[in-house]
Amino acid sequence: MTQHGAPTFADELAGAMQDLGAPLVDIPVIQPAEPFLDMAGEDLRRRIFLTESETGESLCLRPEFTIPVCRAHIAENVGTPRRYSYLGKVFRQRRDGANEFFQAGVEDLGEADEAASDARAIADARALISAFTPGHALTVTLGDQSVFEAVVAGLGLPSGWQKRLIHAFGNEQALDAMIGRLANPDGSAQPDASVAGFLANSDAAGLEAHIESVMQDTGYSTHASRSPAEIAARLIEKQALASTRLSPASLDALKTFLALDVPLDRAAQTLSDFAGSARLDIQDAQTSFEARLAALSERGEDLSAIRWRAAFGRPLDYYTGLVFEIAAGAGGPVLAGGGRYDRLMALLGAREPIPAVGFSLWLDRIETVRADR
Repeated sequence: MTQHGAPTFADELAGAMQDLGAPLVDIPVIQPAEPFLDMAGEDLRRRIFLTESETGESLCLRPEFTIPVCRAHIAENVGTPRRYSYLGKVFRQRRDGANEFFQAGVEDLGEADEAASDARAIADARALISAFTPGHALTVTLGDQSVFEAVVAGLGLPSGWQKRLIHAFGNEQALDAMIGRLANPDGSAQPDASVAGFLANSDAAGLEAHIESVMQDTGYSTHASRSPAEIAARLIEKQALASTRLSPASLDALKTFLALDVPLDRAAQTLSDFAGSARLDIQDAQTSFEARLAALSERGEDLSAIRWRAAFGRPLDYYTGLVFEIAAGAGGPVLAGGGRYDRLMALLGAREPIPAVGFSLWLDRIETVRADR
């Protein structure tokens, strides 16, 4: 199914993915923009090519495959577990100026054994790249958003701060800025004088009545997208977040966790030692983490050759657990990336939760590595 301009090995790669039990699916280039804008994350949102239909519907050129593959699965209303593969162009602004490029990958939907399917995704991605870049050393890096979420929850932060930190996972600069604010809250942003008293007394009912009165007096209420109750709740949450300070012990624990960076064969013990020293109960996350390591070992993967970095994430909002990347050697270009996205199917309209994991391959980068060889 070689498309115009596709790398010469595209047909062979398509066959190799189907041999993994993942039939090739055809995904239209023009997609509804809303799912990507709502669920893909800021990094991708600002690089999407948007357009509009004759009826005013917001559309975009296909910026990635995971979301449309999941939407197609839901629309077909077929059973799980089921694997899909894809190969085609994606369109998004890139810093190197290549705004359209070929991407291939596999999505694994509905497999109940999450550890086994995580391990299969990593192993399949590595095996495919190895097959098409023979002789090249590959660097595999793993992270785990669910472990990070467990650590953040264990620190006892307000839910609003937990959401902010989780949203920033994988963005080192944003995460550092948030940790800095938790260490030294910014007291300079004072609320409007008319609402300060309500906030100081945590008077939600009074604040809501005040906002409703102001909205009626100004005529804004007939055009407002949010109710007085919603606005009041947001102001109270914002005030609480602005004044939250992380204790020195909790701040040290968070920084210690994010600095963890070890070979995967030492990761379980390292994580256990951290949880014990920080006095955090993250047992459920540890159990899932260790099950994945066992599944990787069962597949014959060399854990000592894979790196676990506690701070490693990927810039897509829909990831919920495992995240990984495979690069052409230390510091080389990233050739594959993927992870687990268990909440995405329900957000896209599935009638029941469907566990899911997958990976994408960047064919232009693989072709460059092949040429260098």
